[in-house]
Amino acid sequence: SNATQNERNGPLYATALPSAKEVGEFMRVLNRTKQTNRELHSQRCDFAIKIEVAREMRNEERIYFPHNVDFRGRAYTMHAHLNHIGSDFCRGILKFADAKPLGRNGLDWLFIQCANLYGSGADKLPLHQRVEFGKLNLENIKKSAEDPLGPDGSWWQDADDPWQCLATCMEITKATNSKDPAKFMCNLPIHQDGSCNGLQHYAALGRDFAGGQAVNLVPADRGADVYTGIANVLRGIVQKDIENCDYKDEQSVERMKLAKLLIDQVDRKLVKQTVMTSVYGVTFVGARMQIQARLKERVGFENESVRYRVAAYAAKRTLDALNDMFQNAREVMEWLTHCASVVTKVNAPVQWTTPLGLPVLQPYRNKTQKSVRTLLQTFVLRSEDEKQKVNKSKQRSAFPPNYIHSIDSTHMMMTALECSRANITFAGVHDSFWTHAGDVPVMSRILREKFIELHKAPLLDNLYEELKSTYPEVAGEFLPPPEYGDLDIETVRDSTYFFS
Repeated sequence: SNATQNERNGPLYATALPSAKEVGEFMRVLNRTKQTNRELHSQRCDFAIKIEVAREMRNEERIYFPHNVDFRGRAYTMHAHLNHIGSDFCRGILKFADAKPLGRNGLDWLFIQCANLYGSGADKLPLHQRVEFGKLNLENIKKSAEDPLGPDGSWWQDADDPWQCLATCMEITKATNSKDPAKFMCNLPIHQDGSCNGLQHYAALGRDFAGGQAVNLVPADRGADVYTGIANVLRGIVQKDIENCDYKDEQSVERMKLAKLLIDQVDRKLVKQTVMTSVYGVTFVGARMQIQARLKERVGFENESVRYRVAAYAAKRTLDALNDMFQNAREVMEWLTHCASVVTKVNAPVQWTTPLGLPVLQPYRNKTQKSVRTLLQTFVLRSEDEKQKVNKSKQRSAFPPNYIHSIDSTHMMMTALECSRANITFAGVHDSFWTHAGDVPVMSRILREKFIELHKAPLLDNLYEELKSTYPEVAGEFLPPPEYGDLDIETVRDSTYFFS
């Protein structure tokens, strides 16, 4: 019967074999999907560990987080899985051990925190409008708190930081349901975050007025958003590339074509990662990869070659926009790189002392390689030790970000010490400072005063003198620090949105 069926249908031939290009594309999609699944699996495992640790700790009266500091002075908790430096989920389930009354403005700070965590533009509103946002959404907040997994309580799930937002919804609900919210005992940490804190320190070091305005060192009615600011500058540069195209020049025409593809994609999200990492010396290649990842999420950029070319153009123009907006800050970064270049001439690691007196020494040296051959395989052992020559390129590229990290860690330590003296609770995550809702005004004053105190000292001049005395053999090669801009550092005291 099979023979009869074959005769009736005729022999089966492959009508079209896939081309090499189609096979290649299929394999790329397959490998990407496998990679995504592997990442999801590791995230599930990570989540399960965190939940398990939380379950074990939930009945403890209080949990302590011992910290250690890295070589730059930045503080990290020693517990790996459950800590306030961790993910949104970890932060959402941790509270202070001691509760304090909300006081006169505490409920407003809970509403502000809710808007900050919800995002979607609410976190960019003036403070009084963030309070209004919370009050307008009070019904959604209460439904989220009362039935977070029910059909009416899903509002919190759309937040940028959903778990922390849910925790805040629950605290607001308890406070508003109490007879007197001012007397409500609250132990939810309220955050005050720096706006692109690395650039804040750069602008302060260079007394960069334009840069300082972009990162809220200068008082304003509304918080400046540096990412939107850079996106606007970038849009202007791209628009000029379209309008000023020289059709006789091939390069100009190619640039205009890429600009036309990019112009409608320029927004805050496209440039955010590149602006954030610019402080840490992001390279052109790094910026291109970041923008490529953002374009991949968008319609019209499915073709890898087009995506690559547009991302390369966008990266170059984004770095141009950063240079335009942070001129003095860029000069400081270049000066720090120059200093590291001079130091590496004598095969020495760059070292300096933070304003708190912590000695910092960059540990980057060339690795030794040793091949070990066995019957089954050959493998390479790499190790670092102090006998090896310094890794010059790493010493150079790492000095600007490491110096800024040593300054921001100093600011956090100074703030923590002063909060302790003022008898208020403090927790810190690099550039995000936490305290009780009722104590936010006190902590806000302290962190501004400590920033001013830190930057009133001639930090770059001190570094210049220290480098000359530490490396006398090349002391004459260090250029003096760049000229200061015209930013008055005292204005930070009155800047509402410096940390908010």
